[in-house]
Amino acid sequence: MKIAALYCAIVLSVSLVMPAFSQSGSVAKKPMTESPVSGPVSVPAPEPRPALTVEKASLVEKSSLIVTRDYIIGPEDVLEITVWRNQDLSRLVQVRPDGRISLPLIGDVTAVGKTPVQLTAEISTKLKEYKESPTVAIVVKEVNSYAIYVLGEVGKPGKYPLKTKTTLLQGITVAGGFTPTAARNRLVVFRFNDNGNNGTEKLKASYDDIVLRDGSQQNLELKPGDTIVVPSETMVLLP
Repeated sequence: MKIAALYCAIVLSVSLVMPAFSQSGSVAKKPMTESPVSGPVSVPAPEPRPALTVEKASLVEKSSLIVTRDYIIGPEDVLEITVWRNQDLSRLVQVRPDGRISLPLIGDVTAVGKTPVQLTAEISTKLKEYKESPTVAIVVKEVNSYAIYVLGEVGKPGKYPLKTKTTLLQGITVAGGFTPTAARNRLVVFRFNDNGNNGTEKLKASYDDIVLRDGSQQNLELKPGDTIVVPSETMVLLP
């Protein structure tokens, strides 16, 4: 009887221990991404790389420095005009002061005021009278018409190329800045009129207004052909 009772006690204790062991084992085998309450845990998507944002910002900054969206040919510019498979018609030419260039067969062609694409199309049309389906390419070898002029009381008066978007203060800085006798509040910019009547307009600006007061609109964006004049204080004091 004692042996039977001892056997029953052992069987009962084993039956009580096995479910607990089974539960603890199942908990240990659960994946780490699974929640006992809400089920599988979602993995967050990777954040976008900041390099793309920086690249876009850099492109915007560089585009803001462009002087003009389409390059307009001007006097003194040097153009390389190539006619495919015809070396005799290909030329390296400079735009004359009258705004024209000279080419074999077709003679003078007006280049000033046109983009390279427009000039290419015009030359191709003229060459069709002498050559079937001509292929013309134009490369601007030298940009000489995009320039500004700075005169008066600056460190280095002269002509300066306009290679990037430039303001009035930047133009004066390129020319060496003000001299001690400069009347910096009497700045003048002479600009060709856009209406095509060959006249000029006179734009005034003050350095103190631009820097110390709300006169940022006086810090003009310079255009090709602008002439900046910085008078001296003695000139301003004269009656």
